[in-house]
Amino acid sequence: MNKNNKIILSVLIAVILALIITVIFLINRTKEKEAEIAEVVEMMNFEKQQVEREFQDMASEFDGYTSNIKNDSLFKLLEDQKVKMHQLLEELRVTKSTNARKIAELKNELATVRKLLVHYVNQIDALNAENKELKTENTEVKRRYSEASETVNQLSKEKETLNEVVTRASKLEVSGFSFTPLNSRNKKTSWFTQTAKLQFNYTVNKNITAQPGEKTMYLRLTRPDDEVLIKGSGQVFQYENKKINYSLKKDFEYTGEAHNDVLYWNVEEVLQPGTYRAEFFCDGNRVGSFSFVLKK
Repeated sequence: MNKNNKIILSVLIAVILALIITVIFLINRTKEKEAEIAEVVEMMNFEKQQVEREFQDMASEFDGYTSNIKNDSLFKLLEDQKVKMHQLLEELRVTKSTNARKIAELKNELATVRKLLVHYVNQIDALNAENKELKTENTEVKRRYSEASETVNQLSKEKETLNEVVTRASKLEVSGFSFTPLNSRNKKTSWFTQTAKLQFNYTVNKNITAQPGEKTMYLRLTRPDDEVLIKGSGQVFQYENKKINYSLKKDFEYTGEAHNDVLYWNVEEVLQPGTYRAEFFCDGNRVGSFSFVLKK
């Protein structure tokens, strides 16, 4: 082999060795790049999973709050954000992990939705606190109203009781009742057949609480057979929401002091022997009840 051929061979060997070294370097470099790319893809997958988890957690928060909202306007705002959040979540799921720009955009929108959520939650908490305060005030108002009602009822009962006491205290009373059979000459008689008139003496007791003025005393005489002695069918007066018969009546002026008076019954019928009852009425009240006996 001549000298020139040796030189050419040496050059070829050197070139081949250089090419081999270059290929080996490029292969190693490619493997490093692939490893770097795989690491980046793994990081991007992790980033996407993190963002997706945040969306899911936020969805749970939305569900927790929207179920307790009573304010229609606030409920509508939260529902709108909830729909938007689900749309973003669905968009994230179909986005490739290698699309870093899109994931970043979705992440920014997520941050915006979260800020709105925090704002609405604060409003919810404020409304709940206000409602709680209003409920407390309402309970207090109801309690005070109940106490006031009880007080009014108690005062009403006390007033009613007092009125009853005053009514009873102001009611007239008749005492000192007596009757005397009289003959035709207005003389006392013990003869049953000679009795022409019955004299009834009584006293209206002193009562300074009673209303003074012109009054009417009614006397109701009942025979032993419970029939009322009357002179005519028009002899009636009002008592306990009904009209009842009376036998005699007399107007008198009452000053609050004891008042003695007398009534007469003219005997124009056949009197039955036995026990009679004399009842006195005045101011719509029965003010005295007595019995007397007529003997043959």
